[in-house]
Amino acid sequence: MAQYTRKEVVDEAHKLGKMLADIEEIDRFKQLEAKLNENIKVQAHIKKIKALQKQAVNFQAYGKQEALKKIEGEIDRLQEELDEIPVVSEFKDSQMIINDILQMVTNTISREVTNEVIRSTGGDVLQGETGSKQKDSCSH
Repeated sequence: MAQYTRKEVVDEAHKLGKMLADIEEIDRFKQLEAKLNENIKVQAHIKKIKALQKQAVNFQAYGKQEALKKIEGEIDRLQEELDEIPVVSEFKDSQMIINDILQMVTNTISREVTNEVIRSTGGDVLQGETGSKQKDSCSH
């Protein structure tokens, strides 16, 4: 069985990262991000929300609960308005799709490592037990 160095594995991970960066979903994400950055309405909402968040931190620090509640309500209202802008919801959908793809890749790698450890020790992949665990349970 082939042995790989940690460096070889990391190099392959870099290659995989570059491949992922070139998939269609990432292109869509970049296009939507550019549209967000160019959208004056979106940028104005983001600027207002950030300013209100700074005020909220100050109100919280000085224990001004009433003012804090009011500001938080305004932030929520602006966030809802922002989320209703089509390019924003498209961008968020795009982020979720990319996160799902990354999660799928991570889970696949993790599962394959586990299965390979089980196979290489003569274990049972279906039971999820390594060969050493099976030998251990036979000796009792």
